Amino acid sequence: MAADGYSLDDKRHEIANNDIPDILSRWQQRDPAKDTDRCAKAFVVPREDIAANAYDLSINRYKEIEYEEVTYDPPKVILQKLRDLEDDIRQDLDDLEEMLG
Repeated sequence: MAADGYSLDDKRHEIANNDIPDILSRWQQRDPAKDTDRCAKAFVVPREDIAANAYDLSINRYKEIEYEEVTYDPPKVILQKLRDLEDDIRQDLDDLEEMLG
């Protein structure tokens, strides 16, 4: 559960994000044979797996996380983009200064 429908501050105002209705719906419609994708928001873990982990119910023991590989531009390309942005900013500042007299 990521949100319970209330803000995290000390006043606990109602907010739009609320996972509880989805949790209840998933629980009522659960299918242990179908809900085995450990990358999903909710999934079923076989009893044997829980027993093998000494009945530790920490989600991190069972949830699989998929990592996406991120590719970045080479440093020289990034530096050139920064220089181009800096040139644009400098040109805008020159135009602004000219407008002010």
